[in-house]
Amino acid sequence: MIVVTGAAGFIGSALLSQLLGEGELVAVDDFSRADKAPNLAGKACIRVERAVFVDWLHLNYDKVDFIYHIGARTDTTEFDYQVFAELNVAYSQAIWQACTTYAIPLVYASSAATYGLGELGYADDEAIIPQLNPLNPYGESKNEFDKWVLQQANHPPYWYGLKFFNVYGPNEYHKGRMASVIFHAFQQIRATGQMKLFRSHHPNFRDGEQLRDFVYVKDVVSVCRFLRQARPPSGIYNLGTGQARTFLDLVHLTFGALDTPPQIQFVDTPADIRDKYQYFTEAKMEKLRANGYTKEFYSLEAGIDDYVRNYLRQNYQIW
Repeated sequence: MIVVTGAAGFIGSALLSQLLGEGELVAVDDFSRADKAPNLAGKACIRVERAVFVDWLHLNYDKVDFIYHIGARTDTTEFDYQVFAELNVAYSQAIWQACTTYAIPLVYASSAATYGLGELGYADDEAIIPQLNPLNPYGESKNEFDKWVLQQANHPPYWYGLKFFNVYGPNEYHKGRMASVIFHAFQQIRATGQMKLFRSHHPNFRDGEQLRDFVYVKDVVSVCRFLRQARPPSGIYNLGTGQARTFLDLVHLTFGALDTPPQIQFVDTPADIRDKYQYFTEAKMEKLRANGYTKEFYSLEAGIDDYVRNYLRQNYQIW
């Protein structure tokens, strides 16, 4: 069996769809949200409720070959740390300990939010993890788990923590304000013919030239499958493209994929998040490359064109 937690969510459901035919699949999630149901429609799998999964695992460990722990609370605008402590830390620790006890390989979702403002750069060097300064409780929870993992004397036979950068693509439609900028741009442009972007409040960046590493969900899934099949050295790895792009690039490409002339309006970044706003993120990808991942990542041009034309313009097609 291959287990995917967060299987009804964005990345989890995309991964699950590409694992069909590779073994018996177990989907773990809170299945009460109707807006996430389309992500699993027609996908043959065993469903296990998130709340009982750890108990289920203790009873069925001998049937489980691999676990992808993708599920997490991901709201970066929630500032109560206790909201994240249970699911992102304690729950993840319980899964890690079970995988260690039963010798089950594990991939888990970390986040580029752990890097904060990038004061120490964006290299996936495990030595700097204790010194990182995340900007919000979500990033803090992910970093706390990374730190805890690195302190463990015992571990699964193979394990990988993936620091996802700005992931976009099909199956994110339920995420509301936490969906990608591409998804929001598509909605705004279709509704109003224009797109609003945050004005720069940093002297080194012009309006719209804030930079992010945007990675297509199809590449995220490809890396997840590579780790299970190739089993490179265990550790914590970045997962971006290694190429930062501007928000202006992103919006112009979205207008282009909609065959619509660009109209962009700049608005002030809200004062309450201005001091926590990231002006630059870019994954250092040498570690993954050095350990055998050779496939080219989607360019922003190719990723947005595929996403908008084949999924968003097709009534939010599921992948």
